[in-house]
Amino acid sequence: MTTPTSDAPALTSHAPEWARRRSFAIISHPDAGKTTLTETLLLSAGAIRLAGQVRARGENRRTQSDWMKIEQERGISVSASVMTFEHRALLFNLLDTPGHEDFSEDTYRTLTAADSAIMVLDAAKGVEPRTLKLVEVCRLRDIPIVTFINKMDREALDPVDLLEDIQDKLALDTVPMQWPSGSGNRFKGVLDLKTRELVGYQKPSDDRDPTEASPRWALEGDEILEHISAEEQAELDEGAEVASELCPAFKMQSFLEGHMTPVFFGSALRGFGVRELLDGLADIIPGPAAMPAIRNGQAVELEPGGKEVAGFVFKVQANMDPNHRDRVAFVRLCSGVFKRGMKLKTEAGKQLTVSSPILFFAQDREIADEAFAGDVMGVPNHGTLRVGDSLSESGKLRFSGIPNFAPEILRRARLADPLKAKHLKKALESLAEEGVTQLFRPTLGGDFIVGAVGALQIDVMRERVAAEYGLEVDFEPAPYDTARWLSGDRVKIEEFADRHKSAMAEDINGDPVFLAKSAWEVSYSEEKFPDLTFHRAKERSA
Repeated sequence: MTTPTSDAPALTSHAPEWARRRSFAIISHPDAGKTTLTETLLLSAGAIRLAGQVRARGENRRTQSDWMKIEQERGISVSASVMTFEHRALLFNLLDTPGHEDFSEDTYRTLTAADSAIMVLDAAKGVEPRTLKLVEVCRLRDIPIVTFINKMDREALDPVDLLEDIQDKLALDTVPMQWPSGSGNRFKGVLDLKTRELVGYQKPSDDRDPTEASPRWALEGDEILEHISAEEQAELDEGAEVASELCPAFKMQSFLEGHMTPVFFGSALRGFGVRELLDGLADIIPGPAAMPAIRNGQAVELEPGGKEVAGFVFKVQANMDPNHRDRVAFVRLCSGVFKRGMKLKTEAGKQLTVSSPILFFAQDREIADEAFAGDVMGVPNHGTLRVGDSLSESGKLRFSGIPNFAPEILRRARLADPLKAKHLKKALESLAEEGVTQLFRPTLGGDFIVGAVGALQIDVMRERVAAEYGLEVDFEPAPYDTARWLSGDRVKIEEFADRHKSAMAEDINGDPVFLAKSAWEVSYSEEKFPDLTFHRAKERSA
């Protein structure tokens, strides 16, 4: 069995700064351990001191990767955090995506900024439905995937069954980098298939440093028998043979094209196997690649080493700092060397001077004097930038689109205090621009219609409107089932709108939207107006 290091890209001392960048996302089904793995990766890299919290220079500034109140109460991630850390001369940008399916749009947008992904699986459950959907999104962009099978310190499925589950459900060739020795109470560690050493699992204790490297013993040596039985030693040897016979050799090109996944085992909660995973990421995941873009109507490939500074907004976050009404656009840089104070333009011609660019560390930030292709940079602004905007020095570049999907839940926003209508408008627009929910303004009537993919989005909207804007809002059921964006001849759209005035609205960008009472009504309207297109998704040009 071969290992990935023979084909892994190597950095030289003369490599450009952008070549050090590695931007990756973490994807999983809820409760598989994604957020725990995020924190343990940061801990293993020396970026934080204690698992579960991120400490800034001042010890009193405590924060967590799940920083919203609703996330802490429910134990889930509903916002995408960006965290930067260094390991083995590389600079990693870790994108912690929402795990809950109600936030699939936010996850999709975040994946547009990633060059690779870690797929976290629960060792007792294997591939779950949410994982399957996320891998499909990765395939849309040919994102290479590294697999981490978590919770091996609990009772788990047989490793062969886990590998076959990945192959059967995800159509990915699996290449185990390690082979586990038991699971649950019998878990003794993992066999490194490259060195044929057992990486020993030690149960957590108060006096053990969680960042300390795990002990290693040669499989064929006598010392290993002080830690595992001869029977377990034989099982590991047999497991290595099984891995070699059942699984193909690692091929870097196949991995980079998204057809093959290297597999690691461990326990994020116990900090075991995470250091080995981190080293594996440094060995194989790719840095920034050429990005497809449009310049003056012509398709181009924008190289990371290009001269022009360019990037796109994949997320907007307001009020990350509760003490300030801040608003930060997350920008993935695709080319050029950004310098603090540069003037950048959107494709629409809006110009802004980026005087306080930010590098993220959960809630903590620091001003960046420069940034490179592959970096995720925060750009403070006052509503100038929205999700999907392109930024460049010339203002003539546009990147691939970032879609909004048709909402499955529509709610009417009603204020407890009608005198605060202007405040509600500002709050709903701000959160809709972030992508928390979608916002529609009916042609008739004064109530806003909020659209969401899942019910949890509505809960987050309610929580944030109350916490950040001090508004008590009821989100009542609306008399609509779904929404469709309209495109076609302007006269035909106006004709349709005249016949359906009570069902017409505009989205936050002023585009026409049909609010339908049922899927049947959508189908009927499509038959009656064949010259119009009723879109399930609206692509916002990035």
